[in-house]
Amino acid sequence: MLFDADLIRKVYAALPGKVKKAREVMGRPLTLSEKILYAHLYDDESLQPYKRGGDYVNFAPDRVAMQDATAQMALLQFMNAGKSRTAVPTTVHCDHLIQASTGAKADLDSALEQSREVFGFLQSVSNKYGIGFWKPGAGIIHQVVLENYAFPGGMMIGTDSHTVNAGGLGMIAIGVGGADAVDVMAGMAWELKMPKLIGVKLTGRLNGWTSAKDVILKVAGILTVKGGTGAIVEYFGEGADSISATGKGTICNMGAEIGATTSVFGYDQKMSVYLAQTGRAEIAAAADAIAADLRSDEEVYQHPENYYDQLIEINLSTLEPYINGPYTPDAAFPISEFVKVVKEKNYPVKMEVGLIGSCTNSSYEDLTRAASVARQAREKNLSVKAEFIITPGSEMIRYTTERDGLLKAFTDIGGVIMANACGPCIGQWKRHTDDPERKNSIITSFNRNFAKRNDGNPNTHGFVASPEIVTAMTIAGDLTFNPLTDKLQNKNGEWVSLDLPEGLELPPDGFAVEDPGYVAPHADGSKVEVVVDPQSKRLQLLQPFAEWDGQDLHDLRLLIKAKGKCTTDHISMAGPWLRFRGHLDNISDNMLIGAVNYFNDQTNSVKNGITGSHDAVPATARYYKAQGVGSIVVGDENYGEGSSREHAAMEPRHLGVKVVLVKSFARIHETNLKKQGMLALTFADKADYDKIREDDLISVSGLSTFAPGVPLTLTLKHSDGSKESFKVNHTYNEAQIEWFKAGSALNLIRKQVKD
Repeated sequence: MLFDADLIRKVYAALPGKVKKAREVMGRPLTLSEKILYAHLYDDESLQPYKRGGDYVNFAPDRVAMQDATAQMALLQFMNAGKSRTAVPTTVHCDHLIQASTGAKADLDSALEQSREVFGFLQSVSNKYGIGFWKPGAGIIHQVVLENYAFPGGMMIGTDSHTVNAGGLGMIAIGVGGADAVDVMAGMAWELKMPKLIGVKLTGRLNGWTSAKDVILKVAGILTVKGGTGAIVEYFGEGADSISATGKGTICNMGAEIGATTSVFGYDQKMSVYLAQTGRAEIAAAADAIAADLRSDEEVYQHPENYYDQLIEINLSTLEPYINGPYTPDAAFPISEFVKVVKEKNYPVKMEVGLIGSCTNSSYEDLTRAASVARQAREKNLSVKAEFIITPGSEMIRYTTERDGLLKAFTDIGGVIMANACGPCIGQWKRHTDDPERKNSIITSFNRNFAKRNDGNPNTHGFVASPEIVTAMTIAGDLTFNPLTDKLQNKNGEWVSLDLPEGLELPPDGFAVEDPGYVAPHADGSKVEVVVDPQSKRLQLLQPFAEWDGQDLHDLRLLIKAKGKCTTDHISMAGPWLRFRGHLDNISDNMLIGAVNYFNDQTNSVKNGITGSHDAVPATARYYKAQGVGSIVVGDENYGEGSSREHAAMEPRHLGVKVVLVKSFARIHETNLKKQGMLALTFADKADYDKIREDDLISVSGLSTFAPGVPLTLTLKHSDGSKESFKVNHTYNEAQIEWFKAGSALNLIRKQVKD
């Protein structure tokens, strides 16, 4: 099935002219990112040389994609926007609410029963508003998008940080919160600060055990979890052109782990072939016709140092396989050094579970290479020492790899095939273990490995590597095993080496699938009634947040001063809490329960400034709200890194938090806070973080003259009667200040629709 053909034709018809005009306005050659961004301005008349990292720009994305966990809140908001149909093509993908436990069929059946209410809600809303619906079992959103919707030169947003997977097909694809999605679905401009550009020049060619995954694992080590913040990472060079389209997708996907706005590759033959193989030969031909406009200008490639804000060069020919972790995706080690790290850090040597697949590493190429390693276990008479879990990325991938015997290669050595869903990657993994708190090691081909991320155990040391390395280490069951140099003893007592993995980019007999899992919306949704049971524990209609009262904020109570890493997983955990993603009040009971309290080094234990007792963070927030007292959250560096999870912004708003003040924000979370009418502030002097005491009464002044670029003043009243004040910064522009005044961006949209 070819989706959005008319849309893509329209984009391609206009793209060359828009690129030419942008080049004239800029007065210089253009990078690929610039071509796509300037071709997607909301208003063509606004074309000007925008300042990277400085100017806010209004864009018009081509489409929106949402996964089932985030779609609930996004669609609950859209229902309040006053629109009868989405303004751009939009899809919902049911992939997050399927828990991985025993195997594909049983787990899918269980999810269909347990989340029937939510799936029914999502499908009925999809029918009403003209949204494409991918049913449970169809696949993971990012893989389905790559196979069906992504196209070179396009622009999309998705309510998941790994939306950037589509960059593997030359698309600017950006992870956002649900409120941003509502803007685009409602036909409004979507605002983004013009990104900076990081160029990654790839030379040489991948070989041996090294795969596309290792490129991003190395880049993560270079840039760290916040090194890409506010930037697009653009890959180029002969090395880039040699990597498969799905390999490119893998690299882009995990770019979310460096905080990048998105990542993208220029159009090439690999993309053209993949488009044709996935039923989009027409799109491939159209892209071929304007190929020069789907890559950076040649002058950029010749002198990249003149066009990128930062330049990195990686020689693929000498690149080693990497293993990253634990607890952070940017702790990057070439495999030759990893053994030393394991021993020095005293990580658990026994490797208990290997997990491959997911949205980032379940391509046909990935699975053929991993299967070639798996087959060696039987061929060389090796015992498999660890559990092995395989997660296909889509029904098309599952069906094709089963047809071609790849899945059998895994099950033959004890592997378990899970549903085409996110499960183990997002905390929806019912791990069967003798001790859920035991110190242990696992290794995955996923993208994110924060503490408790996979199985809820804070003592699980999660490492990330390529599928073929994961498979080899699963066979060995040993974290210190290096398949490039080490041997394994087989059942006969012989010492044998694993041969190099072998793979195919694409299936020789083509992709196949009986039921891809797509359900088209009703042609006329006007008669569809969306019903939400007022007694539901899973779904809750939203009430608008209150408008700003026109006053400064006085005597706020400190809810928590978070210490160290505080990701969106710390602010609003996933795992078992996913079932409440459509019920704001119920899910708010997880607010900041994973954040470490600066004053006692504990999680979910904060002092109530009124009663003097200690209680859970959500309970304390609810107490302040009931007393009519506002509160403030204080955080450390890169606060809110990780997921696009807007609940991390909506929950504090719902429970009476007025301000989030941190040393620095992750991009998506800062935007999400603004969208919900919160004050997202940063310390002008990061040392002021240390001044905030547990019993302080905190005020924010200067709101009557709230303006772009003008700091606000924060005043602390200490319990000893002393006071001190200091400046706090913000990045609000005039439009975002209006969101604050209206109480949320949605409130403003609703008002504009009525007007």
